[in-house]
Amino acid sequence: MIYTKEIENMCPVAKGAKHEPAPIPEEGKWVHSKEIRDISGFTHGIGWCAPQQGACKLSLNVKNGVIEEALVETIGCSGMTHSAAMAAEILQGKTILEALNTDLVCDAINTAMRELFLQIVYGRTQSAFSDDGLAVGAGLEDLGKGLRSQVGTMYATKEKGVRYLEMAEGYVTGIALDEDNEVIGYQFVSLGKMTDFIKKGDDPNTAWEKAKGQYGRVADAAKIIDPRQE
Repeated sequence: MIYTKEIENMCPVAKGAKHEPAPIPEEGKWVHSKEIRDISGFTHGIGWCAPQQGACKLSLNVKNGVIEEALVETIGCSGMTHSAAMAAEILQGKTILEALNTDLVCDAINTAMRELFLQIVYGRTQSAFSDDGLAVGAGLEDLGKGLRSQVGTMYATKEKGVRYLEMAEGYVTGIALDEDNEVIGYQFVSLGKMTDFIKKGDDPNTAWEKAKGQYGRVADAAKIIDPRQE
């Protein structure tokens, strides 16, 4: 340590009270975090790229400062999906400080990592008051049985109105309209379920029929339109 001459000539003054860092809620206990290894928590966050043309939802499960589980979901430019694949290989096994200072390929993923870092080190996590936190694997539960991201895609014009294209339940195949041409429901196919049926031996047509569903007053519809063609 190098001190300036001015500092060397100063007389020492004793430090009084020891001021600990503010405790943060962390997996069912209050922690005075002083090192990266003191940090644990499970949380989600959103990041965006510089031209704001894409976004990443990042879920991290951190134990003793190390990322044990990472879920990377992206929407935007096509390059983001490949960036997500690389980020998923990079993130697990790193400390959150290492991950914060690692190029995760895509601006949106880097931004999401920054936002999650802040949440975790301040104790603002979903597992803050859960004893021992969430088990590794909790991230997959967010995806549901089909292990697919929940995506909502809606399109509308003033001239022709709304078109539901994708709902949490799946790919929208039909929009139910009443006599006034107002939406009263929709039909969908769960692509995750359909794929599982095919993997178990069903032919594609059978799998398609078994994966169909509907929501709302579809039975009362005056007509059903294809949102991509009509």
